[in-house]
Amino acid sequence: MNDLSASKSISALAGMLELARTQKLPFNDLFQFAESRSVAGLKAEAAEIYKSWIAFNEGHPFLHLVYFNYSVTLRQLGDIAGSIHALRACLKLDPKFGPAHINLGRAFEDAGIATQAIQQWRTLVELTSESTADRISHRLMALQHIGRVMENAGLLEEAETALWQAMELRPDKTEAGQHWSAVRQRLCTWPILASSDHVSKRQQIDSMSPLALACFSDDPLFQLARAYRYNKSFVGRPDISGFPRKAPKRKVGTGQRLRVGYVSSDLRDHAVGFALREVLELHDKESVEIYAYYCGDPAPNDATQARMKKAVDCWRDIAMLNDAEAARQIAGDDIDILIDVNGYTKSARTKIFAYRPAPVIVNFCGYPGSMGSPFHQYMITDGHIVPPENEIYYSEKVLRIACCQPIDRKRVIADTPSRAEAGLPEDAFVFACFNGMQKITEDTFAQWMKILVATPGSVLWLLSGNDSTDQRLRKIAESAGVAPERLIFAPKAPNARHLARIAVADLFLDTFPYGAHSTAADALTVGLPVLTFPGKSFAARFCHSIVAAAGIPDLICTDPEDYVEKAIGFAKDPASLGRVKQALKDARETSVLRDIPGLARRLEELLWQMQEECERGETPVPDLRNLDVYYDIGAELVLENTTFRDDAAYRQRYREKLSEWHDFSAIPHDNRLWTAPDA
Repeated sequence: MNDLSASKSISALAGMLELARTQKLPFNDLFQFAESRSVAGLKAEAAEIYKSWIAFNEGHPFLHLVYFNYSVTLRQLGDIAGSIHALRACLKLDPKFGPAHINLGRAFEDAGIATQAIQQWRTLVELTSESTADRISHRLMALQHIGRVMENAGLLEEAETALWQAMELRPDKTEAGQHWSAVRQRLCTWPILASSDHVSKRQQIDSMSPLALACFSDDPLFQLARAYRYNKSFVGRPDISGFPRKAPKRKVGTGQRLRVGYVSSDLRDHAVGFALREVLELHDKESVEIYAYYCGDPAPNDATQARMKKAVDCWRDIAMLNDAEAARQIAGDDIDILIDVNGYTKSARTKIFAYRPAPVIVNFCGYPGSMGSPFHQYMITDGHIVPPENEIYYSEKVLRIACCQPIDRKRVIADTPSRAEAGLPEDAFVFACFNGMQKITEDTFAQWMKILVATPGSVLWLLSGNDSTDQRLRKIAESAGVAPERLIFAPKAPNARHLARIAVADLFLDTFPYGAHSTAADALTVGLPVLTFPGKSFAARFCHSIVAAAGIPDLICTDPEDYVEKAIGFAKDPASLGRVKQALKDARETSVLRDIPGLARRLEELLWQMQEECERGETPVPDLRNLDVYYDIGAELVLENTTFRDDAAYRQRYREKLSEWHDFSAIPHDNRLWTAPDA
């Protein structure tokens, strides 16, 4: 170390010692500083800062952890006696702290006192003697319940802590990990995955829900394989011996109506409910008979549900029925085609479909991806989201409507507020995103920061998360060179007022890999242009489908670089954005996005196509071949977390891995990427 470096090191240490003495050195900063000194070979400085902090922070709740780290540093310096003193102090504060017992025994062993080492470890064994399988199971259950309740109450940081404790206790149990990753996404705690000695990143990936995975990675093959695995664990193989497979009724060409059932927990004031309510009203009642099966929470005085009840032929509340009872109800209603509008979203009742209560089962509208199940035979989407070459990413047979995002043209929109009333500066260029916090990734936020740095007169308007999340994003923005006050957070507002206020922004910036769905349709409905770029997966292609359907394809970018460049260009040339807004306005009433009567007719055509295929015995069988192999390969590749990769490079990476696996153990060919040579 040269003289200048030594001087800086001494100065830094002196500053830290003063903070420790005045109790102004936070616990985390202490560890970070001491660790940096140890890594730099300055272990004596690390020991000195620990010793000083201990002397002046006697009442701190984590003092035992500081003693423990101090003991490790002393041991590295060869001071075994000092290390033993520190470990004994640690155990006085927390007699059940296992690592201190382990290290104290090792210190005695290294000092040549084997009997004392054994006694120390026996003490730990006795302390943990009550850790029976039942007790561990009960502790796990309690921690999971604590995490779940706190998550539902919006206490996300507390939920994350409880769920992490549950994960470390039993990392092979996926329930806690599933909620933990989702909570971290909502908190924008990056990186989302954070392994420890007890929980690996692979275990965290294995526990991710399909929806959380869609927010994490643009990998449609792995998402399909994850859905397949999730279905096996979430649904399993229920006893269907008392449920004979429903044979199709002959209806094609008979003049009889097709009986169609929609199953959802979201047939209420919810994004899915808003999307479907006009479609249900526009169904041709001479062609189809509509049954709605509601499995959500009671929704008294709910305007959307009231409209839907008037629109359908039969409304059934199945929330209080178990899965088998609900399946019997549906089978008893002689439903021809049953539509799953939940997929793997909150309050889904996926097991109902496993009983095959109808001859045809369809995945539509509620879930952005393949179900990967043996009983969902069709998926309805559009050609932008799933072009023909991407059908290999789905287990269902893909059928297409013009745009997969229905809207309600009757939605009530309040009067547009002024920018001041919306909490915005009058003269700024306002970039906005109203997607949930869980969709904002570290890479997306970095792109936004590039845009803001290049456009000094702009602000970014986001929906508020909680206070800690908002402040975290402001702090990250500041570290990227963006003044924190340029991030403006919108509080929650009633739907009609929210729709009105978003119109005062200049440009909506989409997220990746899980893009805007109903939020994009809302923005376009009130005249706010949406800038996006498509990926490969369903969730990463949805928004560009909506933008295309609105008639403004110029706002569909090719990749992240093009997205950043165009956003900057619009802010610097507002006139060019004005032309886009005019084009959006001109196309509004004639756009595909607002052709809901056409969507309803096309939907009915597809329903009758499915019925005809069923009557001919041609209902497709979901293709689930090799999905366990794709899962294991995808789990390796997703940890690379390459945010954006073009389709050719993506497929080549999988083929390379498939070839490696095949060399070790032969893989039978499939119709995805491991095709026969002559296929």
